[in-house]
Amino acid sequence: MNIELKVQNRSKTGKSYARKLRAQNLIPGVIYAKGEENINISMDPAEFYKAYREAGTSAVIKLDLEGREIPALIREVQTDPVKEMEFLHVDFMKLDLTEKIRVNVPIVLLNRDNIKIQPSVLMQLIDEIEVECLPADIPQAAEIDVRDIDFDTPKLVSDTDVAKMENVEIITDLDTVVCTLSRPSTEPLAEEAEEAEEAEEAAPAEQESQQEQ
Repeated sequence: MNIELKVQNRSKTGKSYARKLRAQNLIPGVIYAKGEENINISMDPAEFYKAYREAGTSAVIKLDLEGREIPALIREVQTDPVKEMEFLHVDFMKLDLTEKIRVNVPIVLLNRDNIKIQPSVLMQLIDEIEVECLPADIPQAAEIDVRDIDFDTPKLVSDTDVAKMENVEIITDLDTVVCTLSRPSTEPLAEEAEEAEEAEEAAPAEQESQQEQ
């Protein structure tokens, strides 16, 4: 685990105290685990953002709770509805490194700007897959190279690099379509041409009508 985040114990809870913490430029949070009491914590917003940007919700973070190391996943991040980068509260799930866990892993399409068949339109249908593995084996992402994708063969979950990892079980159906390639639509252009032609045909008729009047 290379991602670390320092957090501090907080003895008080409640909305008013949470507002006071945020006024002090601290984010309130909680660490929870099955069969254990919740640990209420606070953290620096800048340090949390750095860890969150790197880990997302699928990578293990090592929480440094005043010298005590706790492996955890970010489970829920509450943000201000107006100011998206203003964090209101964070939930961490403590991990047992010897027990498997199910997590959602983001899908990353490689070479999407270098697809050989052009012109074409790439459509991604799902953004993540569910996997089960030990915390140390959680992949950062499920990658698929789409450089050679064609119109007739979509990319499936089974085409991800994660599908080849022996220590990771994919829970999502392997036949689920991740992305497809299609020809760009020409219908709007055809409709514009037809409208222009109709306008040209209508113009002489309108001129004749005006002359008759």
